[in-house]
Amino acid sequence: FENDARTVRRLHRDGRRVICYINAGAWESFRPDGRDFPASVRGRGNGWGGERWLDIRRLDVLRPLMAKRFDMCRDKGFDAVEPDLMDGYLNDTGFPLTAADQLAYNRMLAGLAHARGMSVGLKNDLPQIPSLVGDFDFAVNEECAQYGECAALAPFVKAGKAVLHVEYAVAVDDFCARARKLGFSSMRKKLDLGVWRQPC
Repeated sequence: FENDARTVRRLHRDGRRVICYINAGAWESFRPDGRDFPASVRGRGNGWGGERWLDIRRLDVLRPLMAKRFDMCRDKGFDAVEPDLMDGYLNDTGFPLTAADQLAYNRMLAGLAHARGMSVGLKNDLPQIPSLVGDFDFAVNEECAQYGECAALAPFVKAGKAVLHVEYAVAVDDFCARARKLGFSSMRKKLDLGVWRQPC
């Protein structure tokens, strides 16, 4: 929503791949399409201002809304999509979500991206990696080193797919050697996600 096609073209001229961030697991009151999400699919707050978990069981409602967002990414020229909050079933959403609900929703998102000629990354959702590695083109992970979970991402590397990994609180000296051994593309960033970074 926050970057235009001109920005994407500039990054492409710099030789970069450009990934479109979309919140797929929570409603955001501040987005231009916020009013398109009926109250019935908005659950509990997720700890971020203006956000509420989505009832991902409602594919009939969410598929067309997410399709419009993915259309926006495609039309701006993005190479890939990073759908965020793809693990609602592990959280207190206000809905009785199951692992099967999450698998169906995540696969639906992957299909939307692929149908538009874009790659798609699996964001977190470590327990379902064995079931989803075939559906996704790369993985995006936050803080697996901090929580001792990095080994769970090995199926992506084994499949020849990138793991893009970030830590916020752990020093690079404490995770980069392990990340390199695992085959990850890792860095440390500040939680505000500004330009500062320390790549491994």
